[in-house]
Amino acid sequence: MTATSRRLSILDLAPIERGLVARDSIAASVALAQRAEELGYHRVWYAEHHNMARIASSATSVLIAHVGAQTSTIRLGAGGVMLPNHAPLTIAEQFGTLEAMYPGRIDLGLGRAPGSDQQTMYALRRDPSSAENFPRDVVELQGYLTGQSRVAGVDAVPGKGSNVPLYILGSSLYGAKLAAALGLPYAFASHFAPDALHPALAAYREEFQPSEQLDRPYVIAGVGVITADGAESVAAQLQAVRRLRAITLFGHQLGTRRSHANGQANAEPTDEQADQLLAAGAAAHVDHMLTYTAVGTPGVVRDYFDDFARSTGADELITVHEAPTSQARLRSITLVAQALERAAI
Repeated sequence: MTATSRRLSILDLAPIERGLVARDSIAASVALAQRAEELGYHRVWYAEHHNMARIASSATSVLIAHVGAQTSTIRLGAGGVMLPNHAPLTIAEQFGTLEAMYPGRIDLGLGRAPGSDQQTMYALRRDPSSAENFPRDVVELQGYLTGQSRVAGVDAVPGKGSNVPLYILGSSLYGAKLAAALGLPYAFASHFAPDALHPALAAYREEFQPSEQLDRPYVIAGVGVITADGAESVAAQLQAVRRLRAITLFGHQLGTRRSHANGQANAEPTDEQADQLLAAGAAAHVDHMLTYTAVGTPGVVRDYFDDFARSTGADELITVHEAPTSQARLRSITLVAQALERAAI
């Protein structure tokens, strides 16, 4: 079985490019979803993150609603909503509303992580212990969406009986075992957290219990993509991605040094500063995060996908296109779709 016989989807973080603003990022996400629909991708998901200067997908349900109004058939959803940040009823109402607006096109992936740092958790008024209630909250949310509320006298309107499909997201055995116990599809974040991929998928499949939503295990595996028409462009994009990851993860160190030097902690880090971070030790962490990333021209990416799909047995690959500009991302999803289509002929 080849990658082309599996569903192919996209995770879009709505990245904000250097020199641009959130409005540009949202317009780029619309264009990407429209192109993905034309190319036959199965779905586009958006991830909830907070207090991250380069990611504009924090209000996930709002972004889905906007993209849904400008597309026709492609599935849209959260990949995912960080449920401990929210009341289950609120999420049921939001995604019940989306399902009413775009019937049969909405997914709801659920994560347990905060999607933020401790200060941001405070700003969200989130209790740090709320993650401990994740299994209970998933079941409560499921009850609202299926019309079988676990809270007496409380229904989600809209939402009740909408049966928006749930997915559990994770990067460890915890999420795998929960998805198995509840009989839900499982999506593993191997595009940035590679370590537990194979043990988690094995645990999910071994412990899976059929449910009303799903009668057998269903695995979605994340895979990064860095591709372009030529090898030089691929190499340039890879270095740009490594620099951006270094700045995102360790850029606060630069901010501290700048504030001591001249009182300006918010200046845009330069490529030279990013390279300094990489040389100082960030490279090992960044490159490890890119473990499951297909890097190369389209034929190389196609072969990588085939190997990755065989090794994981995934039912669906959700691709994260790491290109540094919106035009390069559009080209990336086009090249991948064309390469896989040619392989299927």
